[in-house]
Amino acid sequence: MQQSFKTLFFLKRGHGYQNGPAPIYVRITINGRQKEITTQRSCEPGKWNQATGRAKGTRAEIVQLNSYLDAIQAKIFEIQKEYELRNEPLTPELVKQKLLGLTQEKKHTLVEVFRYHNQQFAELAGTEFSVGTLKKFKSALVSLQNFIRWKFGQEDIPIAQLSHQFITDYEFYLKSVQGIQHNTAMGNIKKLKKIVRQCVANDWLAKDPFMAYKIKTRETHRVILTEEELQTLADKDFPLARLDQVRDIFLFCCFTGLSYSDVTKLRPGDLVRGIDGELWIHITRTKTDTASRIPLLPTALSILEKYQDSPVVALKGTLLPTLTNQRMNSYLKEIADACGFHKELTFHCSRHTFATTVTLTNGVPIETVGKMLGHRNLRTTQHYAKILDRKVSDDMKALREKLGLKQSPPKNDQAEAV
Repeated sequence: MQQSFKTLFFLKRGHGYQNGPAPIYVRITINGRQKEITTQRSCEPGKWNQATGRAKGTRAEIVQLNSYLDAIQAKIFEIQKEYELRNEPLTPELVKQKLLGLTQEKKHTLVEVFRYHNQQFAELAGTEFSVGTLKKFKSALVSLQNFIRWKFGQEDIPIAQLSHQFITDYEFYLKSVQGIQHNTAMGNIKKLKKIVRQCVANDWLAKDPFMAYKIKTRETHRVILTEEELQTLADKDFPLARLDQVRDIFLFCCFTGLSYSDVTKLRPGDLVRGIDGELWIHITRTKTDTASRIPLLPTALSILEKYQDSPVVALKGTLLPTLTNQRMNSYLKEIADACGFHKELTFHCSRHTFATTVTLTNGVPIETVGKMLGHRNLRTTQHYAKILDRKVSDDMKALREKLGLKQSPPKNDQAEAV
């Protein structure tokens, strides 16, 4: 924040002044507003240089007086720089209060700053950020509060107490006391890092405690359905309507790559005719706010046609009658058991299945897959290529076994006959 700023040291002669040393004052002028502050020092008028704002001479007491005035000016400039870096307005009254030690600036605390971040985040949830991400930040705050109670026996701590040791202790707490998995713990620490960076940017922290700490996530096994399992799922006859409905929506996402948050907000207006004359889905992804363009495959089209006259769809104005994510995942466990899948089936498995079994396995270029998934970075899509490496390994193992049977040595009786 740019402000005009001037300082002037001068002798102030009051109405009753006649002779002798006069008190030295400093005048602070900011954007035309002035404030005069006593320096608690005085000087003979004949020894004062008004042009330089300092006493004249080289005697020891003169040198000492000028050094004192230099220190006051340095302190004033330090206050000015502090407020410029924080981009906050400064007034002459505030300079006086800080110079005389009359102010006691509020000490920011960690939970307070984290809670303020979440409040601002909540106002943007649903527009710039997803509601799911907000829930994760709220959960991370609860974990942090529990850690502070466990570690310090209090509800909050000053920002200044943050250190590398604090972060490593927090990681230990998340894994040992709360018993959560490594990658989930790293997710909570990533959210703390965002808060800490805001504190550093605002000059509430002199040093970033994350400088010597590296957040490392471990590669996880993504559950996917094979072609055979997809066919089994599609052919399965479910007597319960709720399971049949969830299976259809899950299959729809297996053939479109849509996430739960994206499929729940899918509207008729999101269907457009593509350059090939076929129906496409044109949406902006909730999580990354990136455009996603997906041509509809026959399976996905047939599911849309099945529910086009659904009363729930007509009431909500959506394309599919989705339930809550929690209920969908609960029903998917029943569906997996009914189909004989020995896998932990969740709704997000459909997105992984689209990326691997439906597209990459069938020769769709990885760049095209990334575009349909709405990935900002191709490296995100490349995680699915590693899954395919696993599949190649399994397929080659089966081939070795098959070839091994064909190339097995002849039996003894056959050898004797020869």
